[in-house]
Amino acid sequence: MSTLSPTDYRALADQIRHWGAALGFQQIGIADTDLTLAEQHLHQWLERGMHGDMAYMASHGLKRSRPQELVPGTLRIISVRMDYLPPDDDGEAVLADPLLAFISRYALGRDYHKLMRHRLQKLASQIEAEVGPFGYRAFVDSAPVLERALAEKAGLGWTGKHSNIVNRRAGSWFFLGELYTTLPLPTDQAEADHCGRCTACIDICPTEAIVAPYQVDARRCISYLTIELDGPIPEPLRPLMGNRIYGCDDCLMVCPWNRFASPTAEADFSPRNGLDNATLCSLFAWDEATFLKRLEGSPIRRIGHERWLRNIAIALGNALTTPAILTALESRRDDPSELVREHVLWALERHQP
Repeated sequence: MSTLSPTDYRALADQIRHWGAALGFQQIGIADTDLTLAEQHLHQWLERGMHGDMAYMASHGLKRSRPQELVPGTLRIISVRMDYLPPDDDGEAVLADPLLAFISRYALGRDYHKLMRHRLQKLASQIEAEVGPFGYRAFVDSAPVLERALAEKAGLGWTGKHSNIVNRRAGSWFFLGELYTTLPLPTDQAEADHCGRCTACIDICPTEAIVAPYQVDARRCISYLTIELDGPIPEPLRPLMGNRIYGCDDCLMVCPWNRFASPTAEADFSPRNGLDNATLCSLFAWDEATFLKRLEGSPIRRIGHERWLRNIAIALGNALTTPAILTALESRRDDPSELVREHVLWALERHQP
């Protein structure tokens, strides 16, 4: 490795982009390890308690913001993105129908973690075949990594006011992954902020979780409430959740830059089990065995059946009062789970005249 010249590394970086495109990544960028500013923002966010019950955000010391402490010897991070928006998706129509269940578009198909990590491993193997052994580790939401800050440094986009990465040519409907390396590759130019005076994402947020531009209070965010929060969902926020049972895409749907987003070409990200337009009642009827079987290979599976029912109970409480809705709720009035029962009773009270 020490025999490679700066010119060789520039050629290697170009080759890495070529290999990455062949592996299905829509873009590849390269960043250094200096995340000083992101570290400051992270600490301020944690000090204000905006991470809620996500203790893991604060439990790894400085490893999250200092890549060399997570993987000693790291010099550069190869940051990748992969589009996931299903073709012909009509999430707005699902949101507008209170009898349907809205699931964040990223979770409609197979879990992206293994797919992207496998592709990153293939990329690393191709680099190794070209230059010989080198140090690396692949990450896809699997370790304390500031993936959005790294993507921004690598030129994949800028951090929008909703805190997601926005790309001028691709919007925000994409996953991120990283390959930490010991290679002194040339770095890419960070993208400038192009949000301008737009506040569409702030204005649309159902629970007002975007408390200021670029600041999201997770404790109010529907994605946190439906996926990360383990216990009861605070009652004042329940009516604001509508029919969103797993995640929330409102800030992405309204972003003007997403008119440039392209649908995914990955078959694994296509909707499964009819989750793109399923009714609340049909999903609420799943017992645990059905939940585990139908959602095998899905990112939704990790929240477990109990939280699945909790989330749907809230959506049923926000739905139109129909015989089918009432029957569904009554079927779980005496559910073995205290958490489910509490949310079902809340929902039933919402339908009282």
